[in-house]
Amino acid sequence: MDAVDVAQLKKGEVDLGTSIMAVAFDGGVVIGADSRTTMGSYIANRVTDKLTHLSDRIYCCRSGSAADTQALADVVTYHLQLYSVMQEQPPPTAVAANLFQELIYQNKDRLTAGIIVAGWDKQHGGRVFNVPLGGGVFEQPWAIGGSGSAYIYGYCDATWREGWSKEQTLEFVRNALSLAMRRDGSSGGTIRLAVITEDRVERHFVPGDKLPVLAAKDV
Repeated sequence: MDAVDVAQLKKGEVDLGTSIMAVAFDGGVVIGADSRTTMGSYIANRVTDKLTHLSDRIYCCRSGSAADTQALADVVTYHLQLYSVMQEQPPPTAVAANLFQELIYQNKDRLTAGIIVAGWDKQHGGRVFNVPLGGGVFEQPWAIGGSGSAYIYGYCDATWREGWSKEQTLEFVRNALSLAMRRDGSSGGTIRLAVITEDRVERHFVPGDKLPVLAAKDV
């Protein structure tokens, strides 16, 4: 690494080199993430919860700098609370996604943050938004992010089908994250999942020794 690259690094930065994912289905969304947080080659936390509560029916998945993404989530949560009070109704998922986009774009030279925003609202049902590094906001039926996502784009493209049930979507997210964690050295630990619907937020947990095995063990 040359001198310029070294100068651009944040000394001692804790990184969410990670695998994150969100998928919409009829009636809600499923979000999920691995639980490994790294600092260089050192695993700082094996059981991080990367599914961050923003509002009653809106969550986000975080990748990039742990400090940057936590600070962004706190600011967005504050503004969503203000929205709920002033508008006297829960905020739409798009409002949260656009808040992230504006904050990341305005500070693109200082932040390392890639966010997936997912949630349910009365106007539009389940929605998934991808807010990548540098700003921008894209609504998609499914979104993946983090260092592990590079290994599973082909699997997701070939596997995902419109019209899946909640159970089918949960299985898809579990399998995709397990594949990403198997190949990506910065992803690992456990899988944390959340199903967000009109009625509730339902959390799921997959221990490291119960991960789906979809590839040959000797690869």
